[in-house]
Amino acid sequence: MITEGIAYGGDYNPEQWPEEVWAEDVRLMREAGVNMVSVNIFAWALLEPREGEYDFSRLDRILALLHEHGIAADLATPTAAPPAWFFREHPEALPVDKDGRRLSYGSRQTFCPSSPAYREAALRIARALGERYADHPAVVMWHIHNEYGCHNAECYCEVSAEAFRVWLRSRYGDLEALNHAWGTTFWSQWYYDWDEIIPPRATGAVPNPTHQLDWRRFCSDELLALCKAEREVLREAAPSVPATTNFMVMYNFDALDYWRWAPELDVVSNDHYLRSTDPESQIDIALSGDLVRSLAGGPWLLMEHSTGAVNWQPVNRAKTAGELRRNALAHVARGADGIAYFQWRAAKAGAEQWHSAMLPHAGTDSQIWRDVVTLGADLKALAEVRGSTSPASVAVVWDWNARWALELPSQPSESVRYLDLVRAWYEPLWRSGVAVDFVPPSADLSRYRLVLAPALYLVDDEGAENLTGFASGGGTLVVGFHSGAVDTNCHVRLGGYPGAFREPLGVRTDEVFPLLPGESLGLSDGGTASLWSERVHLAGAEAVTSYTSGPLAGVPAVTRHPYGEGVAWYLATHPDPHTLAALLNRIRTEAGVEPVRETPEGMEVEAVLRRGTGADYLFLINHGGQEAEVEVSAEATDLLTGRPTKDGKVSIAAGDVVVVREPRSR
Repeated sequence: MITEGIAYGGDYNPEQWPEEVWAEDVRLMREAGVNMVSVNIFAWALLEPREGEYDFSRLDRILALLHEHGIAADLATPTAAPPAWFFREHPEALPVDKDGRRLSYGSRQTFCPSSPAYREAALRIARALGERYADHPAVVMWHIHNEYGCHNAECYCEVSAEAFRVWLRSRYGDLEALNHAWGTTFWSQWYYDWDEIIPPRATGAVPNPTHQLDWRRFCSDELLALCKAEREVLREAAPSVPATTNFMVMYNFDALDYWRWAPELDVVSNDHYLRSTDPESQIDIALSGDLVRSLAGGPWLLMEHSTGAVNWQPVNRAKTAGELRRNALAHVARGADGIAYFQWRAAKAGAEQWHSAMLPHAGTDSQIWRDVVTLGADLKALAEVRGSTSPASVAVVWDWNARWALELPSQPSESVRYLDLVRAWYEPLWRSGVAVDFVPPSADLSRYRLVLAPALYLVDDEGAENLTGFASGGGTLVVGFHSGAVDTNCHVRLGGYPGAFREPLGVRTDEVFPLLPGESLGLSDGGTASLWSERVHLAGAEAVTSYTSGPLAGVPAVTRHPYGEGVAWYLATHPDPHTLAALLNRIRTEAGVEPVRETPEGMEVEAVLRRGTGADYLFLINHGGQEAEVEVSAEATDLLTGRPTKDGKVSIAAGDVVVVREPRSR
């Protein structure tokens, strides 16, 4: 691994400060327990003041200083922020938006991902860095770029249009196949020449949905090609140094298909920030952490989060007492072997001057600094947790193609949002302490008892067969409404809904009835349904719950169908949270899925397990307002205090975190 124990630190931008400040930085890093920082992320203009002319003297001194004080460097290629001279020489590399406006430089990621000039310049500086620092003792990892696609996931210029056509030729081979896949007989959109195809720019009506979907796929792949090109340059120079780039698995970003990205990296990293309007952001942390761990196939690194307020939401609030620590340790619980922040020292100038940092504007006489030091000690105490795994018997199907397709225009209801549905199904499992992995539709499902597909609107034939095969082989499959409706080309699967899943679910829907905002229907189990309803006909399944009001009164809303050796459930509506939780708890209990640990009912204690070679590590996070008690092994030890637990029980104060080591036979 890149560090001994849990990695701890953040983005370090010493170029923003006079050099006399650096000595104080490394002294305070040592005091806080920092053992790794990311450097050079936005330093391109200083490293290369003119094309092909480099000045590494500042970076040499920075890396030497870090190494002298035992702090490892995650050395970044600064390609997320090209300098002004580059755009003066290559104005054609600036991105163009959907309305045809060419954007200006003056911030970050103001480049077209398909620009040959940008690619050449980015690889040139990446190669120079790789060759100079390949054997530097401070450098333990390469940090490629920064947050790919955060601001320039799509560019609609002519260069991008030509790159899109090249991508389409590779995907379809010939125009006849493309026209069939896109259904271009509709609205006279048939293409006779590749040059007729353009990006889905602003137009008078709704663009072709498959055109838009392929554009999203292309944009993700185009940025991935840049990342892979930089990785190869660095790998040639330093084959033994691992490389990463920071994903953004968080509520407001969906531009990249990370199932395609993750296998290309040596280490999977993520940036995660809280939504200020989310009253239960701890659920978002857990969902994101589980998804990133699933992408990584094991431990991962949290490359960025915040010690307090961010600067880019409408209202940016500081974190409450204990929240910094709870957030960080919740990420460790979900598989993070490194905790890092943006940034080390709060900036006094620039676009992010009001973004919190490990060392805030107030300095060391501040609550944030005291919390940062405390967290450093916690992470040091958790060193043995590094590398441990997170066993789960429940999988939630997550697919970026399905997300993109579901949220295209002209759906039955624009109120149906992918992440909202996934989180609604995830939350009852989180509250019950059930461990969850996320999987693509094509994943090996053999180790799971229960698989949930809350929002799989688009699914290819192979994915559908894989999921239904899981059920017929003895598993429990639960499918949400509007799933299986279209194939990989966004073509409706004919014969009735839910398309690809009709047979295993034992139902057939001939019409959908989305509900208006604020509208609800009664359910026979006493609950209510919102957002969606369907006219479901039973074709082998049994009705578990039916509508009791509205035009569909008496029609099944939830069904259960024995299928092969297993069972398949269908939720043809969106039950209220209490009803959905009761239903999913019933399903997972029938499937033989148990929580990680029983916690006191109504006490808001999150229980998460990481499994080591000879011990289990039980993370208990108390999000409630009163002390709670949980039963543990009689031989358990509280890792954060080093003390053995008492009488097989552990108490967790309100807002506190306890990590228990429970010995386990090999």
